[in-house]
Amino acid sequence: MPWILNFICFRNSPMIPAPVPQNESKRLEAVQKYDLLDTMPEESYDNITSIVASICNAPIALITLMDRERNFIKSGHGTRDLRESPRDISFCGHTIASEEDIVIVEDAREDERFKDNPLIEDFATIFYAGVPLVDQNGYKLGTLCVYDHEPRTLNDNQIDSLKAMAKQVMQLFEQRYQNMVLLKTQRQLHERNQELKVFAGIVTHDLKAPLSNIMMVADLLNDTESGLSEKGKGYLSHLKQSSASLNRYIDGMLMFYRSDEMVTEEYDEVSYIDLIEDVIAMTVLEDQIQVIYRPTQETSIITNEIALQQVMVNLVTNAIKYSDKEKTLIQISLEQTDTHYEISVKDNGQGIAPDKIDQVFKLFYVASEHDKHGKQGTGIGLATVARLLEHMNGKISVSSELGKWTEFKVSLPVIEWS
Repeated sequence: MPWILNFICFRNSPMIPAPVPQNESKRLEAVQKYDLLDTMPEESYDNITSIVASICNAPIALITLMDRERNFIKSGHGTRDLRESPRDISFCGHTIASEEDIVIVEDAREDERFKDNPLIEDFATIFYAGVPLVDQNGYKLGTLCVYDHEPRTLNDNQIDSLKAMAKQVMQLFEQRYQNMVLLKTQRQLHERNQELKVFAGIVTHDLKAPLSNIMMVADLLNDTESGLSEKGKGYLSHLKQSSASLNRYIDGMLMFYRSDEMVTEEYDEVSYIDLIEDVIAMTVLEDQIQVIYRPTQETSIITNEIALQQVMVNLVTNAIKYSDKEKTLIQISLEQTDTHYEISVKDNGQGIAPDKIDQVFKLFYVASEHDKHGKQGTGIGLATVARLLEHMNGKISVSSELGKWTEFKVSLPVIEWS
């Protein structure tokens, strides 16, 4: 372009180059923070320059960012494919160095700062009005500006509109930055979760085999004529119980970190009756446990079958483990609205204390000191249920009366079968 040749020689002219602000290094850091340099045009910015050009009745309107040696044009109305210009000859360079909240040059040919500026000759840049884009820390990143090819001025309404739209541009910049921060945080959390999953897999793999060996040796020594004293057998029993407890933690952690893998984008048509019957077969192993479910007629649910089965197994197992009645009664019900499936699992167990009920879905939180067998829970099962339902776009809630009952309610979105 011809202005490039003019720019090479302009230092011999009386034109005054755009001054560099005293806080330039910090200002450049602020510009780079938004990661907008050399990005493609975007409709949200182009809409603003189009509106500003119309309000100011100007053929050209720009959103610019002042880089180290160039003026990058993020949006240009009426400039064809122009994407940047040298900083030294830019009008916007003077704007970001000014203490004014708007810089207006009515006739650049008569302004000593711009005499013989190549932009005047090659682009007929006669009139200019620019408002600095100022971030929250006071750094001037660039401008929202308008140009015209003849001398003129702006009225008060046009000036106020230009300033207001400049603030809108900065809001878009800030919104972009917040989105960048959010995406970075999400990536970091995802990477951290992946690392935890790998770590959990390695640790559990390395622990499972030794634990199995310990439990096997303990059984072997206890079942043979080893000559152990009653005290020694007691130690063996304690060792086996501790190993079994640790084994439950390991299995729970594996299930927790693999929970997201159970939920896929592929859905299943699940028979509600078959699902509940399978859960009963897996969990109910004693005669004094009774499970009543409704409806008893065939009903289908469109969902992730494996994930829902795991949720129900956890809830029914919990109801059995923390039962303190001679006969355990578990009631399961399904209701469907236009938008959701509502599944309830209610037991007649020991209940949950009011001051603990809000914590039960937190990882490693144990609401009861021990189950009916005297074993302490891991605090992983309900956390896994909540995590699974989160991946399924579902929810779970709990209500309880201490010493009488506990009810978990699962809500899952109705999915149209396609």
